[in-house]
Amino acid sequence: MKTSLSWLREYVELPAGITASELDAALTNLGMEVEGIVDQAATVTGDLVVGRVLTIEELTGFKKPIRFTTVDVGRDTPQEIVCGARNFAEGDLVVVILPGGELPGGFKIGARKTYGRNSHGMICSAAELGLSGDHSGIIVLPSSVDAAPGADARPVVGLDEVLIEVEITPDRGYEMSVRGIARELATYFSVPFTDPGLTAAPAGTDAVPYAVDVQDTVGCDRFAARVVRGIDPDAPSPEWMQRRLVAAGIRTISLPVDITNYLMLELGQPMHVFDLNRLKGGLVVRRAHPGEKLTTLDGVARVLDVEDMVICDETGPISLAAVMGGETSEWQQGTVDVLLEAAHWDPVMVGRTARRHKLFSEAAKRWERGVDPRLSLVALERAVRILTSHAGGTADERILDIDHVASPAVVRLPATLASKIIGLEFSAARVAELLTRIGCDVSGDDELEVVPPSWRPDLVAPIDLVEEVARLGGYNEIPSVLPPAGASRGLTPGQRQRRSIGRALAENGYVEVLSYPFVAPGTADALGLAADDPRRSAVRLTNPLSEEEPMLRTSLLAPLLGTLKRNLGRGRRDVALFEAGTVFRPHLAATAPPALGVDRRPTDEEWATANAIVPEQPWHLAVVLTGDIDPAGWWGDGRAASWADAIEAARITIAAAGVPASRVTVRATEHAPWHPGRCAEILVDDTVIGHAGELHPSVIAAFELPKRTSAAELDLDALPAAPVIDAPLISTFPAALIDVALVLDRGIPAADVQAALAEGAGELLESVSLFDVYESEQLGADKRSLAYKLTFRAADRTLTSEETIAARDAAVAVTASRFGAVLRGA
Repeated sequence: MKTSLSWLREYVELPAGITASELDAALTNLGMEVEGIVDQAATVTGDLVVGRVLTIEELTGFKKPIRFTTVDVGRDTPQEIVCGARNFAEGDLVVVILPGGELPGGFKIGARKTYGRNSHGMICSAAELGLSGDHSGIIVLPSSVDAAPGADARPVVGLDEVLIEVEITPDRGYEMSVRGIARELATYFSVPFTDPGLTAAPAGTDAVPYAVDVQDTVGCDRFAARVVRGIDPDAPSPEWMQRRLVAAGIRTISLPVDITNYLMLELGQPMHVFDLNRLKGGLVVRRAHPGEKLTTLDGVARVLDVEDMVICDETGPISLAAVMGGETSEWQQGTVDVLLEAAHWDPVMVGRTARRHKLFSEAAKRWERGVDPRLSLVALERAVRILTSHAGGTADERILDIDHVASPAVVRLPATLASKIIGLEFSAARVAELLTRIGCDVSGDDELEVVPPSWRPDLVAPIDLVEEVARLGGYNEIPSVLPPAGASRGLTPGQRQRRSIGRALAENGYVEVLSYPFVAPGTADALGLAADDPRRSAVRLTNPLSEEEPMLRTSLLAPLLGTLKRNLGRGRRDVALFEAGTVFRPHLAATAPPALGVDRRPTDEEWATANAIVPEQPWHLAVVLTGDIDPAGWWGDGRAASWADAIEAARITIAAAGVPASRVTVRATEHAPWHPGRCAEILVDDTVIGHAGELHPSVIAAFELPKRTSAAELDLDALPAAPVIDAPLISTFPAALIDVALVLDRGIPAADVQAALAEGAGELLESVSLFDVYESEQLGADKRSLAYKLTFRAADRTLTSEETIAARDAAVAVTASRFGAVLRGA
């Protein structure tokens, strides 16, 4: 939604010196996302001044009319300017930008020679200043303008405006209007607000200006219309209207159409204008018939859906209601008699129609968010007054108003609910005050009876009213308090087991991926599953994210193979992936599950019946690998991944789960989608928990994978629970650190020396690590020095220096007796 500060000020008494940052903060705190606040004066830099045309010389010999002018711009000498426009005369006041200035769009102005004359600056049109879309000529200021040549032209032409652009949330359609934003700002700053929607308007009459039959009062619960005859078809839109429309991002078309767009922005009421003389017979408002077509204003012939609402005459549909009009009845150049329509349409219908036809017009955006149904006659009255005042014509005194609008329902709000949910104390009187400020009628004490205003169709439940209290009470006032953490036993055994498995596979070079659990209907065929394979029975989603993949996976392999193919397509050649997740094994049933309401808790029998149809969702783990498992390089040849590596991945998984190797059996078998001669089944305690090996060549071909691609899939839920390992005791006493450097034969492995030190140091040793290796001629031939850091600590006391030294000497003694080591420097 785009608008201007001056337009808002017509209806809300904002503080005189309000800054852009204050306005930004106010709109943000009201729940609107501010896209930008732009001072139009800054869009034109340099000197933009009023000038008076002194002389005009017509230049000849060019393909288009060119004028050489001299213009008084308040300087010692007149400014020479070449101009192509012809809609001005000597003595006229014009708008001039002098050399050094810059117009919107980055168009810089300088002094240059053109058409054989020197031109110093430019006489500007409204389009060049970004004020309108009119390129027909330059701006000629009226003689009544009180501005001398050389004066700043910005305030004269309206370039002193502040433009505001905000993003409106889908539930607040009333904010997509000057009326709505002004109301919100009045509430925020606690200043007076003049509601343009309460302007007095004549009521509908028994006699109607044009016959209209509304056949579907659900899709259209209000239809109002007025007729104006004899307007001037060439009457231009007033400059103030053009400027505001352009600032809002809407191009000007004609006075009748511009009026409807202007009132849509001002009031939030989309309207439509028909050429009265192009209508054939009375109008009918109904749902579209199957197969009906309509060519909309964008020139597209559309096949209508039976849910679409249309406005028809004797020839058929002439307008796609609330979205876009048709070509056959719209206003066109030369129209003198018009029918102005202001209706109220079902938001759900409009939203579906706009998406079905991909027509997201400004009107449709407002209708699907909700429009005030009480605005119809107000908008019509205002449209008729503007039209007749600028284009003449006679307004028909008859007014059509077919009104089936239901009154807003009463919402019962416990007075304490807002305090409980928001976390701040709100008295019943304070809640009533805040809700009254947004237009609600509030009564009651302990339980408030709230009638939302007609422009707030989003207020239908107590929680909606609580949200308004929080918003108006100030989101910034809500304390940031973390909820108390409840007692927790940490991860479950299954979660710990899955994490251990993931770490083990990652440490062995596998990369974890997360795939969508959706597969295509032909996945079972691609995997080569037998006709009676239970994995063929898959759950089909009623409302899938993609119609191409509406099934839930019964195996992790198909999505994982798709991920492998994608990586190969991105240039990866050596790939090893794994994924842990649920698969879905449905329970076939002859009856549908019971429909469970929300008005009460289901009975145990209903709950059991519903859950009996929920598919089993065991946790599986799958790995796939292709290319080299050991890459080739300067160090030697590589090794290609094979079925043995897939089996090894299964062994790693089982070991990480805490199952001893003695309980694991691997034996040959045949099982799709693996190669019959290169497939193994994995057993734990004689129970098959999965399979591993090389994929079948037909599966490899179906997924377009390299030859010898291997995979494994295990049922993690079938694994026995991991044993509980007692955590080691951690001493709180300080550690004693001693370094020892041992001289010994170069051929003795450092690891053997470290083991000997650990053996000799005894139970007081906490850790030992090698930190230095030194060799020199001074140590002797074939000798080297190994330096170790020894850390001693007791669980029940602080060690004395005598205890520490004794433990060190004992450690050195073992190395001396075993390897002939001596302390360096001893």
